[in-house]
Amino acid sequence: MRVVVKVGTSTLTHTTGRMNIRHVETLCKVLSDVKNAGNEIVLVSSGAIGMGVGKLNLPGRPSDMPGKQAAAAVGQCELMYVYDQLFGTYNHTIAQILLTGEDLRDEERHRNFSNTLSRLLEFGTLPVINENDTVSTVEIGVGDNDTLGALVAVSIKADLLIILSDIDGLYTADPRQDPDAALIPEVREITPEMRESAGGGGTALGTGGMSTKLGAAEICMEAGTDMVIINGARPLQIYEVLEGKPAGTRFIGKERTK
Repeated sequence: MRVVVKVGTSTLTHTTGRMNIRHVETLCKVLSDVKNAGNEIVLVSSGAIGMGVGKLNLPGRPSDMPGKQAAAAVGQCELMYVYDQLFGTYNHTIAQILLTGEDLRDEERHRNFSNTLSRLLEFGTLPVINENDTVSTVEIGVGDNDTLGALVAVSIKADLLIILSDIDGLYTADPRQDPDAALIPEVREITPEMRESAGGGGTALGTGGMSTKLGAAEICMEAGTDMVIINGARPLQIYEVLEGKPAGTRFIGKERTK
């Protein structure tokens, strides 16, 4: 299988901005094992700004654009160093790709990206993709690596996109506010009610939320690609997802519903 895994800041870091060692080490171990089984893995990773905040000992995520970009410049170095060390432990070579929205919208740049990514997979590497937070402004404003993960998955014709979140999946209501909220195990159509219950979102260091994940799901479903949301605090669930066992919320690609 060709699998894109998107991991968010809430999984990679503590609320302090410092790296969540347990989560990151387990994630890299699981992805290395999945790759050893013959699967192709592409990791779309947030966390540059969040880890920069921790590395610089800042009191919180900067509110100004230059501050965010400076934190991203520091944090991206830290992020890739950690990935290189951990994946290298399991004899996997990583490759960094930093993208802006224009790299996916412009036909020629999109083709160059796709060709490079395909060759990296042929070389047996594990590409790590992030938005180019240090120079981009639109992407940071949106803070939406969920959409980036979906666009990458569709671009390389991935079999599956797995999004690691700070929640178990899509619920009938916000489980933090409604004790009766129930997990929705499978979605074949995104309804207005789902959008309404998704609300806004994100954590103090990250900026994603369930609404951006629904948008990512729509992109994948329209292209016939499945997407699954699981809790990033339990990376071992990736095994269950790939084995077809119930885990999180699975959004079924349109081609599979015919």
